[in-house]
Amino acid sequence: MILYEKSLTISKPVNKRNLLQTFTDRILSQLPDGEIPVRCVVTESNDAEWKCELGVMAEFSDRYILNYDFIFKFRKRQYENCDAFNIVLIVPTGIDAEIGGDAGDAGPVARLLAGSCDNLITHPNVVNASDINELPDNGLYVEGSVLTRLLMGSVGLQKVRSNRVLVVLDKHEDKFFYEAAVNSVSAARSNLGLNCPSVVLMDEKISMQSLYSNSGRAVGSITHLERLCDLLNTHRSQFDAVALSSVIQVPPECHADYFITEMINPWGGVEAMLTHTLSSLFNVPTAHSPMLENREILNLEVGIVDPRKSAEAISTTFLHCILKGLHKSPKIIESPRLDGESGLLTVVDVSCIVIPYGCIGLPTLAAIEQGIPVIAVKENTNRMRNRLEDLPFENGQLYVVDNYLEAVGVIQAIKSGVAIDSVRRPMEQTQVVGIEQKKSTKSTAINCRPAEEKTQIEESKRSAG
Repeated sequence: MILYEKSLTISKPVNKRNLLQTFTDRILSQLPDGEIPVRCVVTESNDAEWKCELGVMAEFSDRYILNYDFIFKFRKRQYENCDAFNIVLIVPTGIDAEIGGDAGDAGPVARLLAGSCDNLITHPNVVNASDINELPDNGLYVEGSVLTRLLMGSVGLQKVRSNRVLVVLDKHEDKFFYEAAVNSVSAARSNLGLNCPSVVLMDEKISMQSLYSNSGRAVGSITHLERLCDLLNTHRSQFDAVALSSVIQVPPECHADYFITEMINPWGGVEAMLTHTLSSLFNVPTAHSPMLENREILNLEVGIVDPRKSAEAISTTFLHCILKGLHKSPKIIESPRLDGESGLLTVVDVSCIVIPYGCIGLPTLAAIEQGIPVIAVKENTNRMRNRLEDLPFENGQLYVVDNYLEAVGVIQAIKSGVAIDSVRRPMEQTQVVGIEQKKSTKSTAINCRPAEEKTQIEESKRSAG
């Protein structure tokens, strides 16, 4: 079994009533037999076409196979359950996000947003910081593909008290590294209370290689995946979640360059390809941390580094963050009832999603179809080149904000049922049908910026008068 990334271009979907299905059909029509998509993102869009990048699985056996349209399975919610306020926070892996593009540096954002909701549903890239994971108490640590399936309506989440976490490690040629990893597991057992039934060493390893896509995203390729799948199948009755640590092949200079330059984190993209696939095949929470290649890399003197990368500069195994996350990661329930009475968190319970501006993938498209408000943060710049305002959002469904502090204000407004324009000045005239009025130039996207620009315009007019 192999995983790899491929690029393709589709004509822009224009069917506003069935955007997701049109997108799905155009993607699948370009995939040959024997390729199954496991990740999908729109990297650039214009009036005519969308450039897409897909992670695909190939050379699989009948024993480990997904339906060719697995990631596109969609079930529409009929209403929103307002008994609680639940936020989905997304910072996609490998896109060079200004916040959340390094070592768990979106953790403070997670804690900020968590203060405004009952449950914050987020994914490992947001809070994974090597030996640190500051997931808030009301945070749910959900693998990226599972988070997508939640928004697509195909799975629900069941909270757990704890999981049995199976740890799978590369049997490194230098035993120092897997022994250090075992010590990290022991530390989690003795300090976190982790239930780890066993640590399994992989004699027959998978091969993970870090690469960059045409858009500059961090991606990669994986071979011999069946070895890991066979191992997990052998131990299937012993675990509820899987923590993985293995060597990722990167050019030797990457380790130093990462700390002293602005290069995109090369490890996260290929890790996401692996965990998306395993979570989908085995329907359990999974997470991966990289294992260093040798002691020379371990002993690199990188000096005082960018604070966003500092967690990686002080870690040896990078393992504790995923152990803490998987400790209470929710159970995945397939095809749940979407009636709000199942005792699960499903798409009907999602109140809004928060994303970096420009990001179009299945979560964004699903939110449009499900009628979920989307808050897009401009300050979290990234490699994606898309105008979200061009998507067929309903009026008042897309909120474009400058930063996460402003996002909290929008969240509070949505939560309180307060229209954004009712707390801004000047207010537009109330629209009355049947009498002639000045046409509004208001966009379908609610731009929640300060009013200084309007004030400056008014002052210029007065000066000119």
